[in-house]
Amino acid sequence: MSDAAQKAPARRGRGGGGAARRAERTAVSFDTAKTIERKIPNLEMLSDEALDIIEANAETVLEEIGVAFVDNPEALERWKSVGASVDGERVRIPKGLARKLCATAPSTFVQHARNPERNVTIGGDNLVLAPVYGPPFVRDKDGGRRYATIADFEKFVKLAYMSKWLHHSGGTVCEPTDVPVNKRHLDMLMAHMTLSDKPFMGSVTEPSRARDSIEMCEILFGKEFVADNTVMTSLININSPLTFDATMMGALEVYASHNQAAIISPFIVGGAMAPVSVMGTLTQVLAEVMAGIAYSQIIRPGAPVIFGTFVTSIDMNSGAPTFGTPEAAHITNGAGQLARRLGVPYRSAGSFNGSKLPDAQAAYETSNSLNMGLLSGVNFMLHACGWLEGGLVADFEKFVLDADQLGTLHHMAKGVEIDENAQAMDAIREVGPGGHYLGCAHTQANFKTAFWRSDVFDYKPFETWEEEGARDSQTLAATRVDTLLGTYVAPPLDPEIRAKLEAYVAQKKASEPDSFM
Repeated sequence: MSDAAQKAPARRGRGGGGAARRAERTAVSFDTAKTIERKIPNLEMLSDEALDIIEANAETVLEEIGVAFVDNPEALERWKSVGASVDGERVRIPKGLARKLCATAPSTFVQHARNPERNVTIGGDNLVLAPVYGPPFVRDKDGGRRYATIADFEKFVKLAYMSKWLHHSGGTVCEPTDVPVNKRHLDMLMAHMTLSDKPFMGSVTEPSRARDSIEMCEILFGKEFVADNTVMTSLININSPLTFDATMMGALEVYASHNQAAIISPFIVGGAMAPVSVMGTLTQVLAEVMAGIAYSQIIRPGAPVIFGTFVTSIDMNSGAPTFGTPEAAHITNGAGQLARRLGVPYRSAGSFNGSKLPDAQAAYETSNSLNMGLLSGVNFMLHACGWLEGGLVADFEKFVLDADQLGTLHHMAKGVEIDENAQAMDAIREVGPGGHYLGCAHTQANFKTAFWRSDVFDYKPFETWEEEGARDSQTLAATRVDTLLGTYVAPPLDPEIRAKLEAYVAQKKASEPDSFM
């Protein structure tokens, strides 16, 4: 041994307390944080005067301009039966009627999961977080951008199941384009039901697929349980401006009649599907949502619904949608105020961005949208993680980066504790002038929970970071994806129920030819 080696101090082993704490912090956990319950007040930007104007204008839109229910004669008859005026496919709703019908919708409801510990309450001060929905493409660091497959879909369901801060498995987390259009909903539902035990969403792409969703839930939960409880949430988009198509309304009819929840959501690109002004857009949003919720209550009074708002603005040079903008924030906020006045849960915001990669643009725009959702009183946040390229892409690395950052929403929503421990007077007395708090009793008692800490980001000194490969956040996230998927274990499911689900899917697939249209 050299003299230098003999004189050098012994290097601290990696098995010490610091390593143990790091291992504990980064260990894969199957725990899911409870639904966020806000301890902070909602930010309310619009005055009562502004809200009164929007509500009055929305009533005028419904009465004088009306909404179109296309290719749906039964819907037109239903509207006539409650006192609306029908001219062709145009339905004009007298002032006050839509709001009166909406009054039977519940202000909160429970969506049950097959694991009762993961049930979620939607409404009130609660915020439920669900992943990205609908992209036909996926992206990851190694494979780049490509059409999504059912294997990709299953990976996202596993990641959502293992993500502590996500409360919900979502729905079409990506479109598995390698499965026929008329059959892929069966495989997607099967993945949600078997690979996760969190609550999930039903299919809306055709009314018969909504019925399949109900029947599969009756196998999973039991027919009597589904008859008495809400076990699914579905996304019913309105073809803005002011148009309700037969496909979405057909799915809504199925779900509402079975007491399953529906998000009634205009799809707004400001300047294209709605006016460029915030007040004008909110007027149209409210008119569309009230008409949709009212229709659900015509189908079944008391059916659970969520006031939905998907809002983005438009780049007037390219026509491309833009995200994380101040105008979208104003609409997200104002719609939350309108939803609370209507007395129903609210869905909006998400990890919205227009970036092609999980880069700084993606992070800034996503952060703007997520934080405004929290402050605006959102109760159900779809697209909370994984969204990229204006919703065309579900990105694996961004999924885990976003899911990690959702932890900040949980901690922000807690507000500031004011109890004796939080006041920390004992610590201030112990340390006194000129000391430090690192070793004091209060710090030792609270350091594990005092500060939120990312499971993905790098907090190491520059030299250590450089030694370990100078990894950026995308690279760190790719490692996290591999770790999660490599340690995934499916939640237990009764083999008899699994066999019945598999038989149902096989029978349904065999009953009709494949269609990719």
